Amino acid sequence: MSLKFDLVVIGGGSGGVACARRAAEYNAKVAVIESHRFGGTCVIRGCIPKKLMMYAGNISDAIFQAEDFGWIGLKSAEISHEIGSWTSKKNIEISRLEKIYEDLLKTSGVELIKGSAVVVNKNEVKVGKHHFFTKNLVIAVGGTPNLNQINGLENALTSDGILDLDKNPGRVGILGSGYIATEFATILNDLGIEVSLLFRADLPLKGFDNDIRVRLMNHMVNSGINVHPASKFHSIEKTPDGAKVRLSDNTFEFDTVLNALGRFPNIEGLFGPGQSPAIGSRGEIIVDENNKSSIPGVFAIGDVTDRVNLTPVAIAEGRAVAENLFNKNSLRVDYKEIATAVFTSPPIGTIGLTEEAALKKTENAYRIYESEFNPLKKSFASKKTKAYYKLIVEDKSDRLVGAHIFGDDAPEIIQTLAIAFKAGATKSHLDDTMAVHPTGAEELVLMRKPSRTI
Repeated sequence: MSLKFDLVVIGGGSGGVACARRAAEYNAKVAVIESHRFGGTCVIRGCIPKKLMMYAGNISDAIFQAEDFGWIGLKSAEISHEIGSWTSKKNIEISRLEKIYEDLLKTSGVELIKGSAVVVNKNEVKVGKHHFFTKNLVIAVGGTPNLNQINGLENALTSDGILDLDKNPGRVGILGSGYIATEFATILNDLGIEVSLLFRADLPLKGFDNDIRVRLMNHMVNSGINVHPASKFHSIEKTPDGAKVRLSDNTFEFDTVLNALGRFPNIEGLFGPGQSPAIGSRGEIIVDENNKSSIPGVFAIGDVTDRVNLTPVAIAEGRAVAENLFNKNSLRVDYKEIATAVFTSPPIGTIGLTEEAALKKTENAYRIYESEFNPLKKSFASKKTKAYYKLIVEDKSDRLVGAHIFGDDAPEIIQTLAIAFKAGATKSHLDDTMAVHPTGAEELVLMRKPSRTI
């Protein structure tokens, strides 16, 4: 089989699908090649199933607080979570979403091709015995778990495996301290699973504001997670009952080990001899502000570029590439002030400068506003985790340049706050806004006095 296209997209995740559909809107002849399942990491084995698992964990909190709120007769000690049942329900929902993605592509007139792609040259892609020819090529293959950091990582599950468990995983050891590690540590803990979190740094979530990192660390410890910072990994060894994690000064035994030591661009085997565009030190495809690679007509979007590895960013990049190619546009994705969330329990929302980053910008002074409080929802709870809100304001201009939230609904709040950041809002705008009471988010408009100026 040999077909000619205006655009071939390799990768049927969120970014690739967005690019293909937008190009098809302008009557381009488009194909998407996908080696696994349409929907990509986010829909099939990432954001969506992970958040469904988070919801399962959140229910335990409601169950254990029920009697505090007057619900008599619930014997919470006899309640347990059946993870296999959750997995079955999850699989049904993910298959439904996968079909939606496929149908959206088909109704847009996009050709769907299943299989592993090899780039023969900038205008030719091979899938099995079939060759496809194209005027333009977009690489949207995403990332893949890192399996090379320590010996024996093949003996650990990745997040894919955790989301497909058919029985209780027993004692779980999680290696890492980023999004995936901290999210699954708190989620599995909420599901009643014994969790240990081992990582190299002193605090989790490198790159986040330190006040958020400290509070997350303290919460994990107080909620019963065994936290082991400053761990120096040596190897993982398979045992009859699970695996041993060997550190330089200690050894831990677990029934299940989760490798959450990061992800790398998924380019292995993608390019034929001499056909690869310029590649960075982590295997990322190097692109310019228009997502153009070093090879004319070859573009890359999403996690394979290892810039801002977020689903909405990949979608925006994909649409921009399609607009520029087929609608004679000149769009560029604005990477400033992108909000993000960590779906730990409780979750985190963040946007803009951290206090540590602000300290390095010596040309300006910054005011720091903070509020920490017990949420009303936790009033009757025996164990309370305080919510924490932090604003960073450029002193001279009064402009909001950073916001960091740890507590219930933080992702929803930070999404709304991102609009204010994009509009150039100032602290005075918040001060002039009437509060909605009683809410946690009202703290954003009630913080009047700065904690400090840096």
